[in-house]
Amino acid sequence: MADIKQAAQAERRATRLAKQISAFSKAHGGAEGQVAYLGDRGARIALVGEDGDWGNLVAPTVEIAQKAVEKAGITVHEDFDGEFAAKVRTGPYEWTRMAGIQVGGPKNG
Repeated sequence: MADIKQAAQAERRATRLAKQISAFSKAHGGAEGQVAYLGDRGARIALVGEDGDWGNLVAPTVEIAQKAVEKAGITVHEDFDGEFAAKVRTGPYEWTRMAGIQVGGPKNG
């Protein structure tokens, strides 16, 4: 009985994530994604829109993440590199917060 309840919860979670992925895709002219294992935290679904905007969702398991991207019908990449990674558009915030210190940007103290 517990297995049936857990399976139903996983299905609902995948459906909710798929709706979020589909909404992101619609808002950004389409989207592609990549699923990455995060250890005990679950899995990250990295999304990149056709317009270069990007975002992340976290699923409780890799299996739920994979089911969600499948339900959403987006292209899924094995790795976040190459042409896929090149689609990401970064702005001043990303350079300042994530890369600025390494390339001589303002320090975030």
